Amino acid sequence: MPSRRTGCLKLLFWFTVFDAVVLFTIGQVYYNLDSNLHLWAFQDSAAPLEVRTKRGWRTVNEVTMAELGEALVEEHVTDGLRWCSLPVRRRSDNPVQGVISSLFSAEMNIVTISPRQYAFSTSFLPAFIGTTAQERLHQEGLDFSIVANFREPNGKPLGWVYHQGQQVNRPFPVWTGVFFVKGGQPYFGPKSLLDEVPGAIEEGTQGYPSVMKNHTVFSYVDLAPDKFFDGKKITYRSLAGTRRDGTAVFVLSGDGGVCNVSEVAELAKKLDVQHATLLDGGRALQYSIRHAWGSYHFHAFNTQLILGPKWMRPQKSPVYIAVKPRAS
Repeated sequence: MPSRRTGCLKLLFWFTVFDAVVLFTIGQVYYNLDSNLHLWAFQDSAAPLEVRTKRGWRTVNEVTMAELGEALVEEHVTDGLRWCSLPVRRRSDNPVQGVISSLFSAEMNIVTISPRQYAFSTSFLPAFIGTTAQERLHQEGLDFSIVANFREPNGKPLGWVYHQGQQVNRPFPVWTGVFFVKGGQPYFGPKSLLDEVPGAIEEGTQGYPSVMKNHTVFSYVDLAPDKFFDGKKITYRSLAGTRRDGTAVFVLSGDGGVCNVSEVAELAKKLDVQHATLLDGGRALQYSIRHAWGSYHFHAFNTQLILGPKWMRPQKSPVYIAVKPRAS
């Protein structure tokens, strides 16, 4: 009898382990579980974001441009496009943070793209039906796609959208950030650039907020939160900017790489970004990169599984920034 009871307990144990593995795998695939556990544990942390350099961990304010360059881990490079990961962390203040940090690492992703080799545009479905970065990448043969505008509660884009020289969505007066293409050159930054760069808008989206002009981060990113913006909140961030030579730079939260606006802006500044704006972040953040072995897809939250209450439903956005090789 004892041996039979022991056998049943062992069987129950392995069934429990199997169920836990299956549930974790589902959570990981659809809900980016390890990354969101990191967000949950550190969303109220007062510890600064740190970068793992060759000389040890340094806060984003302490790390130098040279150290940051050395810390980048090259994941994929082609003629004109480079994707690097950047190991980051926050020091643990409690046992829960300590356990999650020991189990799951955290990273940012840095993508630099030359407009000489790549063309930038907006990408969306008819009537701005919600879609994903992965769908845009595969359906349009892109090398990089990323969510652009914020969206209204009804799912439509919040702010103007231009495509092939035509404005296809109305503006939202509060938004101060822009992505636009003029003369085939992409620009990211404050809306004042629209007047400073001659020519008509060929492609573009309106966003919020702009964070940097001429290598200077705007002071309002640290002000008290308002209806639309909380710069101090630790969450998934997406910054897009340009250098003086026209190179586009994306500084993006990866798995566990959650941060506030000052931190992502400081990283951009030390990556020699001249002008920058935020793209939609938080749970809406998603981007896809084509590489030599297939494609890499990041999504902050569920983009596919229709299950459970409203807060668990797929996060699909209406408008994306699309990047593809220029025709030779």
